[in-house]
Amino acid sequence: MYSPMMKRTDFVALILTHGRAGRVDTHKSLRKCGYTGRIVFVVDNEDEQIDDYKRLYGDDNVVVFDKEEASKRMDVGDNSGDRRVILFARNKSFDIARKLGYRYFLELDDDYTAWGYRYASTDGTPCERNVKRLDDLFDIMLDFLDCSGAMTIAFLQGGDAVGGRNNDILKNEKLKRKAMNTFFCDTQKEFAFRGRINEDVNTYVSLGSVGKLFFTIPQVCVHQRQTQANAGGMSETYLDGGTYKKSFYSVMMNPSCVKIAPMGNKYKRIHHSVEWEYAVPKILSETNKKL
Repeated sequence: MYSPMMKRTDFVALILTHGRAGRVDTHKSLRKCGYTGRIVFVVDNEDEQIDDYKRLYGDDNVVVFDKEEASKRMDVGDNSGDRRVILFARNKSFDIARKLGYRYFLELDDDYTAWGYRYASTDGTPCERNVKRLDDLFDIMLDFLDCSGAMTIAFLQGGDAVGGRNNDILKNEKLKRKAMNTFFCDTQKEFAFRGRINEDVNTYVSLGSVGKLFFTIPQVCVHQRQTQANAGGMSETYLDGGTYKKSFYSVMMNPSCVKIAPMGNKYKRIHHSVEWEYAVPKILSETNKKL
């Protein structure tokens, strides 16, 4: 049994998972990197491994929701009826956190293998060190969530750092107007994810376009397994539709600022491309404020 060491007592980590009861990398990496608080597994009632989750992690730490019922109240963006996606669990997490008695929560996928701090060496080469005190880091993130006015804040994904010292994200070290994978949320600032696939991009662009703030902290990075190489979860959905279909949900929902474009250097693949000049209102410096 873990004794929480965080300053915040109204916070819980939610792992959104399906079909991977014995392979939840996120649970292991959270504990290894110093998180001592409560971890709750969000599982849908169509998962055949519900009993396995409860046996491994305890009945009190597994919350099961009605997936079909949840799907009736969300903007999926199509009429396919395919429920093999994380959208429903993402939106139900607000209700689940409230019912458990927590104001703040962190939404996590189930396949994170490592957490690291990103920084540049004296010659500009990107470096990374393992996080050892996630409790302290989570407290800091929640403080920033409160004072920034953001709807949610996320960490950098491992793939976002590809390119070394020439990577634009790592070079300027500024906040990014996006949020993917790791969502620090406040139940008093609820928002709805949209779209059966690519729900994170659909949401931060759609809500960002009306002035809602979504931020990624580039100094902290999470690493996860390759989606298509990790059975369970949403792997089958991605394999069925491919990256073109996945990316086109964001084009469909935000045609004024999202397009389909090739991504990568040597090996190209279809991906979404956000034209940020047209996507979100500008954030002006405080120096321009009229007194």
